[in-house]
Amino acid sequence: MTDPKDLLLDTLRAQRRRVLSTLEGLPDGALTSSAVPSGWAPLGMVRHLTSDVERFWFQGVVAGEALDLPTDDEVWHPSPFPSRQQILDDYAAAAARSDRVIEYTALDARPSSRALALYPWAPDRSLLETVLHVITETATHAGHLDVARELVDGHQHLVLTEFTDRSDTPTP
Repeated sequence: MTDPKDLLLDTLRAQRRRVLSTLEGLPDGALTSSAVPSGWAPLGMVRHLTSDVERFWFQGVVAGEALDLPTDDEVWHPSPFPSRQQILDDYAAAAARSDRVIEYTALDARPSSRALALYPWAPDRSLLETVLHVITETATHAGHLDVARELVDGHQHLVLTEFTDRSDTPTP
């Protein structure tokens, strides 16, 4: 049987790769402008995943580190945007740090009293619950990026095929 922590890390890493692969080939202008009515840009989404997801949940809540977190405007609408490479490097560094926190923390570990004092809005949940939350959030945002990418250049990560009519198939 696979170690549960390895399975969680593999799943989280796959979602991170999905985020990055969706951005491949997009020109800089498409990375820093919005294709959706809510106004977020793809690189803003990666900045959100870096600071509000990876850094906040694993370094802040799990490891209990005091973080100087950016404001929403600094994350989503910096002026000017940092370079694509800087944003991707920051994401990779945050993910690597998160992986180390996960590797060295027991799955049933809960946030320390220091972490809960630093981040009183954070729920008191186990590392397992936190990793599952981050996998869900990363996968959700990967889907958002898929939609934005399709609106920009028509590229589809997941191509849906037509379903055949199975109305004549007997149900068991």
